[in-house]
Parts: sequence; C-alpha cells; structure tokens
Amino acid sequence: MSAPNNIYGGGGRRNAMASVDFYRRVPKDLTEATSLGAFMSLCAIAVMGILFFSETLAFARTIMDTSIALDENDQPQIRLNFNMTLMDLHCDYVSVDVWDTLGTNRQNVTKNIEKWQLDESGQRRIFSGRNREQREVVHEEHEETLQELHEDGVQAVELTPETFQGFLDGHEMAFIDMYAPWCIWCQRLHPTWEKFGEEVHKLGMPVGVGKVNCVVHAQLCKDQKVMAFPTLRWYKAGEAILPDYKMDRTVAALTGYAKRKLEMEQKYKDWENKNAENPDHHMRMKPNAGNSRPEHPGCQVSGHLMVNRVPGNFHIEAKSVNHNLNAAMTNLTHRVNHLSFGEPITNLPPHMENTPSMKKVKRVLKQVPEEHKQFNPMDEKVYATSKFHQAFHHYIKVVSTHLNMGSSSSAGVYNDVNSITVYQMLEQSQIVFYDEVNVPEARFSYDMSPMSVVVQKEGRKWYDYLTSLCAIIGGTFTTLGLIDATLYKVFKPKKL
Repeated sequence: MSAPNNIYGGGGRRNAMASVDFYRRVPKDLTEATSLGAFMSLCAIAVMGILFFSETLAFARTIMDTSIALDENDQPQIRLNFNMTLMDLHCDYVSVDVWDTLGTNRQNVTKNIEKWQLDESGQRRIFSGRNREQREVVHEEHEETLQELHEDGVQAVELTPETFQGFLDGHEMAFIDMYAPWCIWCQRLHPTWEKFGEEVHKLGMPVGVGKVNCVVHAQLCKDQKVMAFPTLRWYKAGEAILPDYKMDRTVAALTGYAKRKLEMEQKYKDWENKNAENPDHHMRMKPNAGNSRPEHPGCQVSGHLMVNRVPGNFHIEAKSVNHNLNAAMTNLTHRVNHLSFGEPITNLPPHMENTPSMKKVKRVLKQVPEEHKQFNPMDEKVYATSKFHQAFHHYIKVVSTHLNMGSSSSAGVYNDVNSITVYQMLEQSQIVFYDEVNVPEARFSYDMSPMSVVVQKEGRKWYDYLTSLCAIIGGTFTTLGLIDATLYKVFKPKKL
C-alpha cells in the first residue's frame, strides 16, 4: 500500500502544484523573535489601523462634483413664477406684458395672474381679481361738438389753482374732471361732461361740475395726486371722496352716480336729524354718508407665465384700457416677494407642501450645498426710486441645473428618484431714466444659458475601497519589514 499523500509531498502531481506555492512555509526553528521585530510589528498594526479607519471614513463619505454640459432640455417653454408688490400704483393701472425675440408680444396678460389692493401697512385689503381683464367703459357719442354745446353757456366750469378751492368751498358737493388735452379718452369725454353739466343744471342738483387742465395746471394735479387721465373725482365739503369714479362715461351713468351720492348724503342727514330728535334710536344702523374710504395706491400682483426658452422680458407697466397714465405721477417702486423659473419649489401653499413630488424635491435639496441654491436671489428685495421718470430694470441669466443626489452609478440619469432639474439665476439691476412724456416700467429681462450645471454626489466604488485596503496591509507590512531588516543588520551584535 502506498504511503498517503499530504500537502507537502506525495505523488508527482502534488509535487508539481507545490512548486508554484507563493506562500512557502519557513520552519519555526529557523525563525528568531527579537524586541526590535516586536516593536516594528506593533508599529505596523497601529499604522494599518489608522489607515484602515481613515480609508473607511473616506469610503463612507461622498463629495459633490460639479460639471458643465450643454443643456439638452428640449421643452419649448419654461414657467416663470412671480410675486411683486407695487408700492405706489393702483391695481387698476397694473399691466403685465411679455415680449421675446421670437416675436411674442402679449399685452396686459391676465391668465394665471391675481391682484390684491393693499392698505398703508402693505396688508391685503381688496381682492382685485384673478384672470380678470379690464372692463372697457362705455363712451357716449354726440352729434354736437363741444363748441356748439358752449353756445348756450359753459356748465362745466374751467378751474385754475386760484379758483379751485373757492369752487369747492362754494359747493358742498362737486364733481370734477381732471384731464389732459392730448388724452384721447379725455377728448371723447369733453362733450359728455358738458352735457352732464347741463343735465345737473336742468335737474337743479346741488352739485358743482368742474374740470381742470392738468397740462396747464400741472402742479395742481400733482397736489391732488392725479395718476391717470381722465380722473373723475367727487368732492364733499372740500374733501376728495375716494375711490374715483371709474364706470361708464355717459350722461345717464354720470347723472345716476351723482344722484346716488346725493341720496346717500340725504339719508345720512335724515338719520342724524332723527337721532337728534329721538336719542333712543341711536342704535339704528348708521347709513353710509358717502364718505371717503382709505385708498392706498399699492398693489400685489402674483401668478405665473409660460415663456419661450429664448431671450425676452416681462415688464410691469402702468397702463389702462380706459385711461392715459400721468407720467409725472407714476412711481414704479416695487418689492420682489418672489421670482423664480421652473416648477415652484419654495413659498408653496400648505396643500402642496406634502405632495410626493415636493417630498422628493425636499429630500434632494437637503443634500445640495448652499452655493448651488441660487433659485430666487431677488426675493424680499426692495427696488425704490426716489424720483419720478425712472424705474429699475433687471437683467437675469437663467441657468438650468441638474441635481443628481443618487448613487454614482445613476450619474447622468436625470429621471432618477433622487434627481431633479431646477433653474438658478444670476441677476443685475440698475435704474433707467425716462423722458418726461414716457411712462416708466419695471422690466425683467431674461436670457436662457445654453449650458447647464450638473451637480452630482460622487462616492468611491467598493472595489476601489478593497484595493486600497489590500494596498494598506501589503504596503505597510512590506515597508516596515524592510525597515526592520535594515535596523536588525545595523544593530545586530557582530561575532568575534
């Protein structure tokens, strides 16, 4: 019976395999343990431990890698979100216009836009409508010219700064047209206003009808804060009753308005008289005396626009379909409450905060450094103009930004559950001066960058980590082994 084969001997086949052994064993009786070797072994263990933990921490940590690439977004339009507060402009005169290099020219856009009239403290006071277009008032056509109507006397008295206050003092109730001769709406109103004066005189209504030329008497109209032509304003006991009249410009409509004002005043006086005669009735509801209510010319306009992905601008302009704006009194001081491009990801209403898409956005943005979150750099900034005939123009560069916070294996895949596309902005603003006859506008010019920024989370591959660990173990063992051998030869006692 042949001797049993073992790993170190045996048949020829086993001997052949043993000849390629990289890890040959050295008998223990041929090795020697030394204090120097023990010290170097402890050093090797310490070095390998430190390097192992350092490499493990590096493997667990990810870095943000930023690159620039051509923007491959093929969507023809992009959403523009805005929320502005006009400090000194009534909502009736706020117009949002859009223009771009493809020829788009939309005037007074109302779709997806809402307006709120504000009070002196900037709080919302009156809802001025959503998706609501301005109503065109009705004008009346007359066969007679203004000169023909004046042949039997002028009923609408032409007022000057010298006679204005005296006219108000002489009439408890007054209705005054403040106009500009070049204003087309004022020209159409002149015959109607004169006929309205004749109607008031014929009916014996206690109302003074007057008019003021705001070109000749510009300072008087500035003192009265006339923002648009024509301004039809009711006065009671010398004080303006706001808001101004903005309904149809016909004799019947104007006469009906004057009658209602007088009726409200008469009801108020009757109520006062009854209260004086019978104090027990003081709890009766007090009728409206037609007094002026606060009319602060502030407006908050918000909404979104779908704009083409080409250079263009949207601007907020003082404009009306029924008035010509007074350039000398148009103040475009504004605050940008919010301005961004793309689907909104901030300043959302409560019902949108917990949707699946927003949870995904929050999860991704939580991992993005602050320097890559320039989504709305203009928010909460005020752009004030100290003089008339000037306004701020804003220039915005829009950069598409792909945020990929998934694993490195999904880099470049932007429909991943951990990837979103947002738009960063670079903006610059400056004051632009206008001619005295031109109405200023707050302009926001935008341009889409052809390049996009890719921000993705980069982590080390598992095989890189294993390779590094092997290198640490092998490199440390070999290096300290060489050092140990060298020191052993140097300090080995020499034989005599």
